[in-house]
Amino acid sequence: MDGVSTLTDLSQKVASFGFHSVIQVLRHPTFAALFSAQVVALLGTGLLTVALGLLAYDLAEGRAGAVLGTALTIKMVAYVGLSPVAQALVQYLPRRVVLVTADLIRAGVALCLPFVTEIWQIYALIFVLQAASATFTPAFQAAIPDILPDEAEYTRALSLSRLAYDIENLASPALAGLLLTVMSYNWLFLGTVAGFVFSALLIWRAQVPSAQGRKTQRPLSERLTRGIRIYLATPRLRGLLALNMAAAATSAFVLVNTVVLVRSFMGGNEKDLALALAAYGAGSMAMALVLPRVLDKVPDRPVMIIGAFGLVGIAVALGLLISAGLTWTWLLIGWAALGALYSAVLTPSGRLLRRSTHAEDRPAVFAAQFALSHACWLITYPLAGWAGVVWGLSSALLVLAAIALVAAVLALRVWPSGTSDVVPHDHPDLPPDHPHLRAHRDRGRHAHFFVVDDEHRVWPTNG
Repeated sequence: MDGVSTLTDLSQKVASFGFHSVIQVLRHPTFAALFSAQVVALLGTGLLTVALGLLAYDLAEGRAGAVLGTALTIKMVAYVGLSPVAQALVQYLPRRVVLVTADLIRAGVALCLPFVTEIWQIYALIFVLQAASATFTPAFQAAIPDILPDEAEYTRALSLSRLAYDIENLASPALAGLLLTVMSYNWLFLGTVAGFVFSALLIWRAQVPSAQGRKTQRPLSERLTRGIRIYLATPRLRGLLALNMAAAATSAFVLVNTVVLVRSFMGGNEKDLALALAAYGAGSMAMALVLPRVLDKVPDRPVMIIGAFGLVGIAVALGLLISAGLTWTWLLIGWAALGALYSAVLTPSGRLLRRSTHAEDRPAVFAAQFALSHACWLITYPLAGWAGVVWGLSSALLVLAAIALVAAVLALRVWPSGTSDVVPHDHPDLPPDHPHLRAHRDRGRHAHFFVVDDEHRVWPTNG
């Protein structure tokens, strides 16, 4: 256990280094309100997770794991399939109304869960709840760049958002455990309701800006695919998709197999399991606090690429250690390192999304990122569990590390170094009097900050 004190000391030093810099962005009142809404909603979601597990056990007992696994699969399917659809349907509605309505729907679902008597009812309610989340989260994420147009402030907001997810993972189980000492688990659902209602109230009172940019009326069929098309046509976002897979491959092992590794392989207890997961969260939080200062000096690409290859290296080392006999100290250090590198890969993603879109298209592209990143988890979650059972934990982690390596190499290829934001190009498809050409003195080949849009449908190449 000597690794615990070392890990704690290191986390404290890193946190003190970055916390003051990150926390300054909360001086912006609208962002502070939205961040507070995010935190309370996440705490409510954490209580829901604990209560749902206990409800599944009451209804299914020995099949509770299968019930929860199915519920998680429904969650991912809703995220992947419904996020672009929901964004297309609500594109022209006021952003604040969309966010508040989604929160109230989630609160209504949580209010129904204590009265569930059949397993199929859990599945139906979880689908509705996650459909609302698939609407809420991309719209929420797309609002932050409009609130914080300065890139340095936006970077700190991304770090705080990463911290909020880590805090939820650490604080919600502890809060649930405390509440369960004085009440039954059904009351935890009311805590979830309170979290979503309070989130809705904070958002309603905040000055949430409407979506910026021109309001071109597009047919539903185009709105459904526009975000995905822009995403896949942009080199840095294709690289981001590959990096999403690298992060999901390694982190899925942590989230799925830590309980097996600690309880069965290492003979630990529930407190040891909590400590292992806390080490992963502490590493992620520490990196989120440091990243804003790093990204002030270093571009996104090298930070994210190094993080992805770091995930591969740590996963391979841990896979070999598991087969040789993993000690508790190395487990904590390895989990903290995986958490830190995961944060290094994904925290800057919002900067790439903002840089790659006009304000009008930002909600659609954030929805595309939400759907595509969860598609990676939809693949790696069951693979991590299945491989751990069939091949053993060591082999499972090495297989996932191999997938992460392929994804990281692919990111290098589809997002080349030196890719400039200002791209020379021409428009043989546009008439000479087109407003875009008139805006440039050279109406033939010209260069400007390049974003895929109606006038720029493909990324220029040297070919």
